[in-house]
Order: sequence, then structure tokens, then C-alpha cells
Amino acid sequence: MPLIPIDWLATHVEVPEDLTPEQLAADLVKVGLEEEEIHESEVSGPVVVGKVLTREAKEQSNGKVINYCRVDVGEHNDAPGTGKEPSELASRGIICGAHNFEAGDYVVVSLPGAVLPGGFAIAARKTYGHTSDGMICSATELGIGGEASGIIVLAKGDDDEAAAALPKPGTDARGLLGIAGRTLEINITPDRGYCFAMRGVAREYHHSTGAVFTDPALESGLPEANSDGFPVHVRDDAPIHGVPGCDRFVTRIVRGVDPHAPSPKWLADRLTAAGMRPISLAVDATNYVMLDLGQPLHAYDLDKVNGPIIVRRARQGEKLVTLDEAERTLGAEDLLITDSDGERVLGLAGTMGGFDTEITDGTVNVLIEAAHFDQVSVARMSRRHKLPSEAAKRFERGVDPKIAPVAAQAVVDLLVEYGGGTAGSEVFDLDTTAAPEAQDFPVAEVARIAGLDVPEDRIKEILSDIGCTVAGEGDVLSVTPPTWRPDLVGPAHFVEEIARLVGYDEIPVELPMARAGRGLTPVQRQRRDVMRTLAEAGWVQVLSYPFVGVGAFDKQGISDERRTAIRLANPLQDDAPYLRTSILDSLLDTARLNVSRGNPAVAICEASLVGRPQGVVAAPPAAVGERPSDEVLSGLMGAIPAQPHHIAGVACGAVTEPQAGLAPVQWDWRDAIEAAVSMGRTVGIDLTVAQAEHAPYHPGRCGQIFAGTTSVGFAGELAPAVCKAFELPARTVAFEIDSDALFAARGSDPAQIGPVLTYPAAKEDVALVVDEAVTNAQLEAVIRKAGGDLLEDVRLFDVYTGEQVPEGKKSLAYALRVRGDHTLSAEETAGIRKKIIKQTGKKLGAQLRS
Repeated sequence: MPLIPIDWLATHVEVPEDLTPEQLAADLVKVGLEEEEIHESEVSGPVVVGKVLTREAKEQSNGKVINYCRVDVGEHNDAPGTGKEPSELASRGIICGAHNFEAGDYVVVSLPGAVLPGGFAIAARKTYGHTSDGMICSATELGIGGEASGIIVLAKGDDDEAAAALPKPGTDARGLLGIAGRTLEINITPDRGYCFAMRGVAREYHHSTGAVFTDPALESGLPEANSDGFPVHVRDDAPIHGVPGCDRFVTRIVRGVDPHAPSPKWLADRLTAAGMRPISLAVDATNYVMLDLGQPLHAYDLDKVNGPIIVRRARQGEKLVTLDEAERTLGAEDLLITDSDGERVLGLAGTMGGFDTEITDGTVNVLIEAAHFDQVSVARMSRRHKLPSEAAKRFERGVDPKIAPVAAQAVVDLLVEYGGGTAGSEVFDLDTTAAPEAQDFPVAEVARIAGLDVPEDRIKEILSDIGCTVAGEGDVLSVTPPTWRPDLVGPAHFVEEIARLVGYDEIPVELPMARAGRGLTPVQRQRRDVMRTLAEAGWVQVLSYPFVGVGAFDKQGISDERRTAIRLANPLQDDAPYLRTSILDSLLDTARLNVSRGNPAVAICEASLVGRPQGVVAAPPAAVGERPSDEVLSGLMGAIPAQPHHIAGVACGAVTEPQAGLAPVQWDWRDAIEAAVSMGRTVGIDLTVAQAEHAPYHPGRCGQIFAGTTSVGFAGELAPAVCKAFELPARTVAFEIDSDALFAARGSDPAQIGPVLTYPAAKEDVALVVDEAVTNAQLEAVIRKAGGDLLEDVRLFDVYTGEQVPEGKKSLAYALRVRGDHTLSAEETAGIRKKIIKQTGKKLGAQLRS
């Protein structure tokens, strides 16, 4: 995102002298440019202009010569006779080891309290027998390059003219050094590519505040193209979407440039403030103009280029060594800059130049390129080669095709003025650009789309102010967008601009009326009810990243169809390219993160989609840039994998933190089973549980959940190896339910609410001896059926194996609660108990324990 130095912005638009980054951010956000960050200077605190009053050189016992100086720092001076080193002069005493200055010179002084780059804090300290109450600074110490062995001399004492131009001692020196510091960084949306330049941001500041803006693109008096210009030909035999890769190419020549001429300080300072490192005059000039006007440029060593330049597509497998010294294998869609009749590749168009023709310390003759390349061609090439250069960022968002000759002239002027070069008379301009077409704009669209009542005159004023040409009167205007706004392609875009500049806060707020009979679908309501039930039981809902690596399957011990997962072609994280097939794939890692961060009670759940691609056939290739045929669309839809909705949870450790006198309750497998079963109760369906073996659960502590005969999920305790792999406490529990299958088993019929019985309940206990192979679920199902409507609740409270039951048998004891629409007699209660004993004996061979 671009950095906006205020002093640079002020070259295009009037800004208040006291404008702060905070106020600039507030002004720009009104027109849709959001603040990303305000960057603070690496240099803070008092860094001031100082005048050396005295300099006393002393040789130390180690042979080193140091200077004890008295320095006038204005309002920061110690009064005569005071301070850490009393003196007859109003000044400060400072020790300095450099020797490239004399008494009377003006220098830069950092005083106690200042902080220099690298977090180096300045404080008064005793050294070489004196107290140094500050530091006379070198360029390196201030982070602005230069020689560390010598301090910065702002003006010599005998140079009255230079000294008079300096502010008085004690004045903040950071502005003089280009490190004044606080810079606003803004976000740029893809449709506002013109704001990747000071020109564009200045225009937006004008829209926001009404400040006077001067467009540098209106510069006149540019030299006209002539037959002597360095020639360029475009040979694009395979344009993408039928759009040629290059429709404008300007070349200019500057000869006799001093290769060692430094960039002017103001230019280097602005580049640094904008986050770009100064390199050399020729390179800095192209970078500066790009940041200023938004036109990417490239400078070649003219003596290394064999004209004419040919813009063409690459041959599959061609090689190029780019400026970063990396050899790249090119593809057929890559757009190239070449010479030698197209045989030698000079660079990737609009992305990065080649190593062979780069500017070096020996370059004296410079060829300047200012071109306009196709957005799609540059975007694809930049992504293919992973080269998100500053030039590519601008081209793929759209560059003003009319600014190229202005930008080229600006670079020529810098090389002539500061490099001692001579502008060549050769001017070439290949221009096949098409002017933007006029579009009909119904004025009523402003009210229809944005709900704004804006007079026609104001609409015309706004459209003209953003650079459009507006013609016509009445209901429909004819609007021609400016060349720097390729995003304005329809009435809705013009409405957006009008709403943006009128102010989004002016759009009236009207709540739509809900249509009768609409609302949540049955499934949506069931999902909300289930998640509310889990929350009330102590489970905290989270959202985890839905993409995982193959290690997630390995750590869970999964070896079934769940390992078949969809792999992203371009994942956000290289180590997580697969769409999860189970919520636990990623939820277990979220639990690990909570445990590692010291969360005292972890019980998290998530409701989301998973991908199950079994049986999916790959989609047929679809053409880009046109609507696919119905057959292709059908194939694409058929290639979409099943995405069932699942609800899962993971819990470990204590349910609550320990308290005095109360032992903490721990999560165990029964809580996971209960969470799953409670989901069924919430939507009005009885779920049953059967023992199962299913990764990642403990083989002996895993329950398979059924809705009737349909399996809807699993719950229980995680296997010890899984807990270890995910760095979770032993006996961590989990569950995962296919909520789509659960709700389908429930159906959409309204739940039937039974009557509330107010008569007292009767309680009975029964202990039944059964074979060890008989499960609680089997026995409880028979008990419930035998008990009928009067049986209100069944609860297993004891399991016994021992001397009092035969070998191969076990005793299961149940507490029964029965209730009716009247007070039940002892005979009725005993009858229910008797029926239960009879039916369990008949179906499961159960016997009443004596």
C-alpha cells in the first residue's frame, strides 16, 4: 500500500501547513481511501541544529584523540556556569570522536531523550573524564546513509551564506535531513489504481477538502514525436482476449549523464519517506516519477540496446535473467521487451527488466521507456513468475495511457538537471490507444440506486470534477470517463462516484419491511437451536481455518475415505492446501492452540461445511473471458463435491476452575456422548448410541450415534496417540455429528409437545443380570418400549460383575421414574416393573438379580 509524505503531496495540491497524518487520514477516508497505518519516524525526541562554539582535541591514554566541544543548541542550552559541565558559555558539553569539523561549524545534535534508529537511546554519560550531554551525529547514526566516520556538517563556520540559510540553533533538524517522520499509509481498492500515485491521491484530497489541485498531466510544450526517435514495434500474434499487449510506447534519450551524479537530497528523501531505497540517479528518477504520476518507467543503458525494440509474446521455454539475477523460464503468454529484431529478451513488459541492459556505474547514455501494457497480460505474468513489482501493481490496476509522454519528459528533466546530461532530440511515440467512449447516464439512476436526491447541476459538477466530459441536458447525460479511470464502465459506476463525493453518510437509511411468511427455514432454526443448546452446556462456538495439511489426517490415524480431499491449486498457506473432510481436522488444532496459551477450561465447538469429493468427476476446462456453454456449466456443477453440514466439539481438562472445598469436575467421554444426544433432543428426535471403533477415537470409548437406523456421527474419548500428536491432555473428548443427516431424519414436521403432568411420580429400581455381550443401549431400548407412555425416565446407575453374578454375566441396575395423568397406585407401578422384567427376559434373556 502506498505511503503518502505530506510535503510531496503538497507539490500537487494545497495543504495546510499544520496538516498531520491523522487529519490527512480523516480527509481521505471521506472519499474511500482508508488508513492502513501511520508510520512513526525511527528518529524521535530532540534532534536539533547545533553550532560548535569550541573544540578542544585531547589525546587519551589509549592513543585515541577525542574532541571536547561546547555546542550552542539554542533553547536547550545550559545557562552559563550550570549544567553537568559548567561553562562560561550558554551551551552543552559534548564528546565527539570525529574530526571533520571545526569550531563555528553547524552540526546535528541529538540531545538526551532522543532515540535513534535501532532503538539507540541518547542519555548524558561520563566518558574520557567529561560528561557528554548529547551526541553530534553522523548520517549513518541517523539512518540516512553516508560515512559513519564523519559527522554531518550543515554549514561551515566561514560560509556566511549557507549559515544564514539554516534555522537557528536549537531548531528541530529532522526536517532538514528528510527524517521528519510520520507518514500515512493508505489502502487502495482494485478499482482505484490511479491512487498508486501522488497525482491520484492529491486529486482525492481535492475532492474531500476542496483544496486547489493542479494536474501535472496537463503539462504542455512537450516535444513532438519525430522520425529520429528510437523505434519500437509491437508484434503480438496471440493477444489475450483479443487485446494487444501494448498500445503505447514512448522512448526518449539522454546522453552524457554523469554515472556518479547523486540524486538530489529532496528526491532521495521523498523516495525514502515513500518506502523506496535510493539507488542511483537514473533509477531514482524513474522510481520517483512512477510514484509521482503513476506511470511505470524503465531506464536502459542505451549503448547496450540494439534497436529497434520489439514487443512480443514469449516462445515457450525461453530464458531470461531478470534484474534480481534470477533465471526465469518463460511461457507463451508472457509479454516481452526485446531487441536485435526480437531475438534478445530485454525484460518482462511492465514487470521487471533484464540483467543485460541494466543501468550500471558506467552508464552515460540512457534510453527511457514509458509504455502502456495490457492489464491482464501483466497480471498473469506477474503471478506466474511471483514478481509483484511496483510497476506490475500499477499496470494490473490500470495506468493512464495519456500520461506516458509527460512521465518520460519528467525523467529527462531530472537527468539533465542533476546528472548533467543532454536531452536527445529523438522522440518516439507509438500510440494505438483508443479514447474512452461516451456512455449514456440516466440521471434518475442516482435516486434509484443510491437513494440520493442530487440536482442535475451538482451531478454534472461531480462528474466533471473527477475528470469526465459531460454533455447533454435533461434525463440522460452523455458521459465520457477520463483516461485514468478504466473502471467507469456503466451507470452504476457513475452513481458510486456521485455517492462517494456527496458523502455516504448522506444516503438515507430505510429498513426494508419483512415479507409475510418469510423467516428462518426449518433447518436454519434447528441449527440455531442446537448451537444454543451446546452453548448453554458450556461449549464455546469458534471458527477455525477450513484448510489443512496431510499431517492432520496422519495425526488422527485416519486411513479411510476421509483422506480423499480437495487440494487448492493456489493455497493461502503451502502447508495447508486441502479442504477439510471433517471439522475435527482443524478443530483439534484450535483446541491445541487454546491449551498452549494456558486457557484453563477448553470446550469448543464449530458448525460448518466439510468437503466430501468421493465420486466427483473433474470439470471440463472453461474458456476465460466469455460465458461458458450450458454443457460446461453443467459439468462445473457436477464437479462440485458434496458439502454436508457438520457440528463438532472438543473438550479437555476441568469443566470449571478449582474452588476451595470443591474438587474440579473433569470432562469425560460421557459429556461428549451427552452433547451429541442433546442435539437430537433439541430437535425432537431420540438418538441411540452403540459402541464402535472409529479414528480418531479411543477404540474402547467411542460411541456411534444413530437416528433410527441412520448413522449421524461419533462421540467419545480421543485415542492416546491422537492426544499426544495434537499436544492435548490425556482423555480429551470430542464429537462430530452430520447435522444434515440428523435433521433429515427428524424431518420438517412440527415437534409435538406432550402434556405437562402435575401428578406425583413413582420411582422403582430394577437390577437385571444379562450376558456380558448385551449393551446398555440394547437393554434400555427394551425397557423404554415395555414401560410405554407411563415410563418418564430411565437411568443406569450401577454396573456390577463379581462373585454375586454368574461368570460371563453382568448386572445392570436402573432407576425408573413413572408418571401418569393421575396418581399411580402401587399395583400400577408394580405392573410396569413386572412387564419390564418379562420383556427384557424374553428379548435379551435378562433375569432379575436376587
